Amino acid sequence: MNMDLDRYQQTALSIEAAVGARIAGQPELIRQTLVGLLAEGHVLLEGVPGLGKTELVKAFSEAIGVDFARVQFTPDLMPADIVGTQVLSEDEAGRRKFEYQPGPVFTNLLLADEINRATPKTQAALLEAMQERQVTVAGRTRDLPRPFLVLATQNPIELEGTYPLPEAQLDRFMFKVTVSPPTSEVMEEILRRTTGGFVPEVPLATDVETISSMIATTPGHPVAGHLLTYVSRIVEASQPDGNTATPPVKRYVRWGSSPRGAQAIVLAAKAASLIEGRSHVSAEDIRWAAPAALRHRLVLGYEAAAEGVKPDVIVEEILNSTPEPKPDIRGTP
Repeated sequence: MNMDLDRYQQTALSIEAAVGARIAGQPELIRQTLVGLLAEGHVLLEGVPGLGKTELVKAFSEAIGVDFARVQFTPDLMPADIVGTQVLSEDEAGRRKFEYQPGPVFTNLLLADEINRATPKTQAALLEAMQERQVTVAGRTRDLPRPFLVLATQNPIELEGTYPLPEAQLDRFMFKVTVSPPTSEVMEEILRRTTGGFVPEVPLATDVETISSMIATTPGHPVAGHLLTYVSRIVEASQPDGNTATPPVKRYVRWGSSPRGAQAIVLAAKAASLIEGRSHVSAEDIRWAAPAALRHRLVLGYEAAAEGVKPDVIVEEILNSTPEPKPDIRGTP
């Protein structure tokens, strides 16, 4: 069931305020994570340890009243530790049989902590869950609860003993969000909240049924046809062999964004527009969503590494060089 615009906005802002009671000075991080939730897209959080990534996920689970599970990814973690396995049990009559023991993936919010520390085999165990919202164990497919969102974290500076996520798995994440260190003013507020022996409570802002209704509402939010053209051109411009590729893209990019990048931009822009209370998606929503949707979908070459060129620089170049198309005279959405 779809939700009206005012209620959608009020609920979303209430969630942000509730999470902000625990997480200080990170409104953009909270907004991007909320957009991922409302678009039912997974989010990869990248930042050094100690920036509150785990607390962010916990705060969201408390604010929206959903189940939460945390998996600490390590090199010895096995796929069965995530999706579950068949275990031998014995009933009251002494008969033995195999029963399925669900793994932590059967939750609403799954925190995959330091996901790049697990082996590729274990990382791949999440692929079906992230894309299909189901897992297959012992030949039987089981649906996951809805809503279902994977929030994964990784450390960008510590590479020893890690397994970088392959492009196929990175593509399953709607957003890659960079968690920046706090300013001195924010640090002061963090110290007030965390060193006085009292942890701020996160008030319950909504419930699962309301969140499910918001998720169902998001895809149907209107977006004009010329803005779909705009997104298509942005993604096309990320391809180094494309007709609209700029010199920096041709020099530094080996592979551009997949169509999932375009889908991520549109869905995220819809959620962002609804949170802002707008009746339709704007070009500003597209430009806001593009960096987080594209930065992990650009495969850069060795020239970029040698010259210290980051994906965000390329995305900014693409946005600056791609003009917004004019609406058609009929204004057809």
